[in-house]
Amino acid sequence: MFKKIKDERIQLKNLRHIRILFMIQSLGILTILIYDLVTGGFEKMMSNPLWYVFMITLIVSGYLSMNISVNYEPENKSPKRSLMIGFLVVIGISIIISITVALVESGDWKSGFLVGGIIFICSIIPMFYLYHLRRRQL
Repeated sequence: MFKKIKDERIQLKNLRHIRILFMIQSLGILTILIYDLVTGGFEKMMSNPLWYVFMITLIVSGYLSMNISVNYEPENKSPKRSLMIGFLVVIGISIIISITVALVESGDWKSGFLVGGIIFICSIIPMFYLYHLRRRQL
């Protein structure tokens, strides 16, 4: 039914159009979320399903851009060394945030450990993904 486009110039033009459409769509979603924030507060904005769509889009976009950035790193970095340095930094940040949350919450160490643990887990996943990409590149 449809002919497959084989001309690289037209394919590149289509990709540029898709990028422009993505930016317009993201701007529209962000505008709706800002309107919800102004009219109903932070809780209303977060209860909107567009919030989840926007967050998932940002996360997927971040993972896709990590794949591109690893392929175009100027020098081959040692994947294990980068992983260990990142691991130590994430542990440090998680501990600092855990202590800060516990002190702000009047000594509630459960909340501190919970927030620190969530930040640790959410930071480790992209680090292992980068480690996998760098190891595969070598």
